[in-house]
Amino acid sequence: MATDDPPDSPPDPHAPGIQPEGPQQQRYVLIGCTEEMVEEAREEMINRLEIEPRLSRRLSRLRGVTAARAAKLARLGLQQVRDVLIHFPREYKDFSGAHRLDSLVAGEHASVTGTVLDVGSRTTSGGRQMLVVTLACDGGRLRGVWFNMPFMARRFRPASRVVFAGAPRLAAGGWEMAHPEVRQLEGDEQSDTEWLPVYPLTAGVKQSDVRIAAAAAIDSVGDHLREAFLPEELEARRLLPIAEAFREIHRPTSRERLEAARRRFIYQELYMLQLALRVHRRQLETFVRAPVIELPSHLRSRIEGLFRFSFTAAQRRVVDEILSDLARPTPMQRLLQGDVGSGKTAVAASAMLAAVLTGHQAVLMAPTELLARQHFTTLAELIRRRRLVAADGEPLKPRVELLIGGQGRGRRRRSAQRIETGVSQLIIGTQALLTADLKFANLGLVVIDEQHRFGVVQRSLLQGSLLQPHTLVMTATPIPRTVAHSLYGDLDLSTIDEVPPGRQPVATYRVGPAELDRWWSFFRRKLGEGRRGYVVVPAVEESARGLASVASVLEELANGPLEAFRLGLVHGRMAPETKQGVMESFRAGRLDVLVATSVVEVGIDVPEATLMTIMDADRFGLAQLHQLRGRVARGATRGICGAITESTEAEHPRIDAFVGSTDGFQLAEIDLVLRGPGELLGTRQSGAPPLTVADIVRDGSLAAEAREHAIAVLAENPFLEGKPFARLRKLIGRRWGERLNLGAIG
Repeated sequence: MATDDPPDSPPDPHAPGIQPEGPQQQRYVLIGCTEEMVEEAREEMINRLEIEPRLSRRLSRLRGVTAARAAKLARLGLQQVRDVLIHFPREYKDFSGAHRLDSLVAGEHASVTGTVLDVGSRTTSGGRQMLVVTLACDGGRLRGVWFNMPFMARRFRPASRVVFAGAPRLAAGGWEMAHPEVRQLEGDEQSDTEWLPVYPLTAGVKQSDVRIAAAAAIDSVGDHLREAFLPEELEARRLLPIAEAFREIHRPTSRERLEAARRRFIYQELYMLQLALRVHRRQLETFVRAPVIELPSHLRSRIEGLFRFSFTAAQRRVVDEILSDLARPTPMQRLLQGDVGSGKTAVAASAMLAAVLTGHQAVLMAPTELLARQHFTTLAELIRRRRLVAADGEPLKPRVELLIGGQGRGRRRRSAQRIETGVSQLIIGTQALLTADLKFANLGLVVIDEQHRFGVVQRSLLQGSLLQPHTLVMTATPIPRTVAHSLYGDLDLSTIDEVPPGRQPVATYRVGPAELDRWWSFFRRKLGEGRRGYVVVPAVEESARGLASVASVLEELANGPLEAFRLGLVHGRMAPETKQGVMESFRAGRLDVLVATSVVEVGIDVPEATLMTIMDADRFGLAQLHQLRGRVARGATRGICGAITESTEAEHPRIDAFVGSTDGFQLAEIDLVLRGPGELLGTRQSGAPPLTVADIVRDGSLAAEAREHAIAVLAENPFLEGKPFARLRKLIGRRWGERLNLGAIG
């Protein structure tokens, strides 16, 4: 096929698997070096350069990819050969042409081979141009119909053989397909493409653009791809070699080979992630030092005595785990999880005070200003209750500093100065803590609340020096063990698996349209008994999906079911001072009901508030519903929660699960199945590295196998050193290096 594209660049003579053209071969000459040293130097140079130069080639240099087509592909982020190779199809359509007319089922995808009998067009009664192409097929005739696409007629010649693929329907004249996909067959050619790849697209890019580029990329580099796995690993794990896997993922020859290719890439992604997480952890343990925080036993009992309640056995066990980590010179990397109301904040506060009493600073970073203020108030009240004594026996009154984005420049500057000079030992804040100009005098511990709101990169920003602080990240969204092992392999896991004695479960009800009046009557009666409550609304403003705004819900309630009570309004777009004022009024009892968005999901602790109504509950995820419900499970009085839905269907899996269980760990497992790990964890915001082809739920057994494989390999070679792992190191560094701060591995 002729093309105006420039010819391919000559192969790199030093790229693995590519031999230089012509009789001359370039040689390295290093005086005083052995042949083995020369070979090692050559390998190092190859690794430092691009291992496969062909992978960096611009798509416009591939056969069939014109400049115009390359410009379209760039809209998808596809600019180099490497990009299109890993732009995997999202699904596949049968294009074998093997279906017979007597086997067709209306509406089910099929592909049929036939000979063109007739090409005709007419204008319909509605004024549309209709092109009809009739095929003679095995067992009868099939019509292809296109509307307002007269140019398609040029693709068909009488007596030519084609394949139509699409959803057939039975019309008056027999079987027909509307706008089928078409494949031309030359001469006696058989349709050897059984599965047609369907790629993710964007506006202005066609499937044919990506298919042509992918085919050209495979032809260009298919024989020159370096393998990341050792031959014995491929055999033991039943994995396709990389070149075969790329061919089959883009040009499947059978369903079995396609599944084998998918399995190869899924396994590779999970395996590389496990290696990356564990190498990251090993690097911290080997090359990075943390301050040693050893807390005398008498100070531990003094810290626990600050609280108005006794710790549960689970809390004490987790405190033991944290204090053991803090006493070591390697940075703690621990994930603390527990159900709503299990006492995670008290455990984190104990760890922070342990750092302060031994002469270090401690930071707590929260996802919202509202939650940061809540933590600030809690810690300030805690240390006012009783005199503290440092490890050296001197009296100590730690200063608690609040650093949030809404503060004025002067106040922030003064706060930063107190932090840098060590005047402030307990620092509470939001992402405002991540500014480059903020320095600490002696930072020993970083606590990050709500792990799913902060990424690994943000964690590392607070760990920039050789002497790094210990890190404790905590989440109130329980993480299923499968996910924790697969996505948080660089963190130790601590679980608080019991709630304080006296905590009552929340009675939860599904409220359909028929029960709405009865629910509000019940809600009013409980408010009349002196309770306080929340009404949670999913949207700040009215949406196209029919959701009412939080302000309109407030107005409707104030002039309707709750007109006899004092109502307040809180949502995320309010000024911080206004929001804080409303919250203080609610906390003090000057308001009976808080009408709010999901901003109350975390950080609101009002034990007297024991009622909740969740409007349009089916718009929330299961984990979020459980978090919201946790706001009315803060005291000894049993909470009550109503989930209002517009649906009248007898079954609603998510709402039924929410009503049927108050166990956050059980709900997390259900949510994982219902929504998948990406939705459950919010991967783009979470500390969990995102996965491209793997799915923790679907690929759980492969994830376990990859984990065991990674553990075994690193037991023999902790940093993947040596020539056999060169390609694997390169891939891991490219994919996870920046995210996990793996400078040494890349």
